[in-house]
Amino acid sequence: MKWHELSLTELSTALRDKVISSVELNRYFLDRIAQYQHLNAFLDVQEETTLSQAKKADEMISKGTASPLTGIPIAHKDVFVTQHWKSTAASKMLENYISPFDARVVERLGVGGAGMVCLGKTNMDEFAMGSSNENSAFGPAHNPWHTQYVSGGSSGGSAVAVAAGLTPIATGTDTGGSIRQPAGFCGITGIKPTYGSVSRYGMIAYASSLDQAGPMGKSAKDCGLILNMIAGHDSRDSTSLSREPLDYLSFIGKNWSDDASLTLKGLKIGIPAEFFAEGLQEEVRASIESALKHFEGLGAICIPVTLPKTKLSIPVYYVLAPAEASSNLSRYDGVRYGYRAKDYKDLAQMYERSRSEGFGAEVKRRILIGSYVLSQGYYDAYYLQAQKIRRIIAEDFQKAFASCDVLMGPVAPNVAWKIGEKSTDPVEMYLEDIYTLSANLAGLPAMSIPCGMSQSGLPIGLQLIGNYFAEPRMIQIADHFQNTTHWHQLHPQGFEKPVGGQA
Repeated sequence: MKWHELSLTELSTALRDKVISSVELNRYFLDRIAQYQHLNAFLDVQEETTLSQAKKADEMISKGTASPLTGIPIAHKDVFVTQHWKSTAASKMLENYISPFDARVVERLGVGGAGMVCLGKTNMDEFAMGSSNENSAFGPAHNPWHTQYVSGGSSGGSAVAVAAGLTPIATGTDTGGSIRQPAGFCGITGIKPTYGSVSRYGMIAYASSLDQAGPMGKSAKDCGLILNMIAGHDSRDSTSLSREPLDYLSFIGKNWSDDASLTLKGLKIGIPAEFFAEGLQEEVRASIESALKHFEGLGAICIPVTLPKTKLSIPVYYVLAPAEASSNLSRYDGVRYGYRAKDYKDLAQMYERSRSEGFGAEVKRRILIGSYVLSQGYYDAYYLQAQKIRRIIAEDFQKAFASCDVLMGPVAPNVAWKIGEKSTDPVEMYLEDIYTLSANLAGLPAMSIPCGMSQSGLPIGLQLIGNYFAEPRMIQIADHFQNTTHWHQLHPQGFEKPVGGQA
């Protein structure tokens, strides 16, 4: 049985019917992780702890106290702190750090919550700063469709783990597209929920007003199952929204309107002109346009809309996010925890050397940018101005949603590129986020679903952006698409080792 190709619902049924035990299922995925270590998807695996959790899950299933997700394996992005696994944020600064507590997301999904079993911690860009997973201090995660290509970032390890069948589902975080872009590059589904829907407690901070946790899985339905468990108010997180929780699967299997003769009759899809401008790769354009025609065949109507401030999302993001990062990362000083330089003369030199040696190049670059824009004399010109434009970007979306139900377009202007191809040009790398950043700046929910393949055999992702708290409708739309297409059912084969055997 190819257990790695089954959905969460199918795995749940197999566990309840005693077709397989949780210990056996998790052993199966641990063996796959060991077999495909060259993908570098995982940073820490603790087999004994995983199998111990699986044994407890089996006991819960036997006693009839299990939830539908109990016993199913899951992997967590290494930005979520965990008690039994290292929590490094893929940085030398936290290389051997083990947290004394679990993040809220880990708590909700673990044996004390939904009963899922942790397989380990996945690779990522250092402190979630990057678009390719090349900024990890422990080497990049390799795209299983072509291992010489990037997996996307910053949640690249989670995307690789799901796409390669090393885990049925994984968690990720999205600050400027870090769930959607790697999901698009690796041919899986990923959802960034409305800002504040999922607690940030225990999530190592990059940019506090932008970071948001979300699921990465094989399908929209699988992701909705996880969202139902992790969303909700948390008093320990000051950015957590206090409101009635949504049922993210409430519209699954339903038509868009009660009297619809077609599945999505009445759905209005907004097509932002700015998402199809110069710079969009032709193969990506063709796949997105084909997906939109498919939606029209399901009864939807495509409406041209405009988001005129889209181009400003890059400069706004790369002012605000580094500013918040410079503040959040100031705690890593070599004193309380984390990396400390071996040789120093005094306290000031210890700070300097610990941070210089502990942080990677991209993290240091963003700390410098953030410190600059927050400095006296530049705060009003850069940071304050960027906050004002951020509000205008949010208003653009509301104007668009006045005439449509959901926005659709590409996740990124290109498919995945070769490892090392853009690493010497940070600005070129930043431009890859042009279609994803604005949803984070506005705090809107957005998701990526696979919708095609390039001629070179690399996945292409379709992005859906909804209005605040529209995730159940977005999942409904994505589920209809996935029920009538095959793109999410494609699996990479072989996973050839990178040239030279490097991970």
